[in-house]
Amino acid sequence: MIDNRPIGIFDSGIGGLTVAKAIHDLLPNEQLVYFGDTAHFPYGDKAPESIELYSEKISNFLLTQNCKAIVIACNTASSLGRKKVLEVLPTETPLIDVITPVANFFKSTKSEVAGVIATKGTIGSGVYRKSINKVNPKVEVQSLATPLLASMIEEGFFNNTISATVISEYLSHEILKDIDTLILGCTHYPIIETEILNYYKQSSKSITVLNSAKIVAEEVKRRLISKNLITDNKGANNHHFFVSDFTNSFEESTKIFFGDQLRLEKLNLWK
Repeated sequence: MIDNRPIGIFDSGIGGLTVAKAIHDLLPNEQLVYFGDTAHFPYGDKAPESIELYSEKISNFLLTQNCKAIVIACNTASSLGRKKVLEVLPTETPLIDVITPVANFFKSTKSEVAGVIATKGTIGSGVYRKSINKVNPKVEVQSLATPLLASMIEEGFFNNTISATVISEYLSHEILKDIDTLILGCTHYPIIETEILNYYKQSSKSITVLNSAKIVAEEVKRRLISKNLITDNKGANNHHFFVSDFTNSFEESTKIFFGDQLRLEKLNLWK
């Protein structure tokens, strides 16, 4: 069986583009419909009730776009909005968040101490510790809120002295000193993965850095195959990207990941 309907993806801004690109690289024949809620960025400092509202509204919109699966490409929305999304999805529609696949990595890992860097909302929820210890209670989880990183990336400050300074300040924090694995607990963070790796290289620490975007893409592929939802529409990548508010950084970031092949449309779901 085949299914040529698109995959729906949403995030608060440009971070989810890392997930969209990873899915595109792994499943190049699949069409993507992306919604970046740039009007409400960042999700990390919003109330849980607001995150639920945004997640529900966007998911309903993606369903109107005939999406065959929904990917919550945002850690804060994955931790605080997932239950609300499940309430509106048809039972046969797969829902993939960005936390569960990463937690499942620790089922067979040799990691003893995992560090998580993420927004205040994600860290405050404790979702990574709960999810990881559910599959492997032996792993110690150390969490650090890094609120400046997502905003820094959203504004285009990466691969420069400013980002290097901020990254160093966070990663040198006492709470992360004994970790052997670092989880990039925000989908913005893979954009600065190389800078993070360089920090550990310069400090001579052997740390495994988990890029959630690649792990999530593998989970999307597995779920689509298991439900016979893979497309055979070879070469037809008519992706459609929506934003709730235009930002220069979002437009520039889409070009970094997808070149000039995207249709970018402003859509206010909260009129």
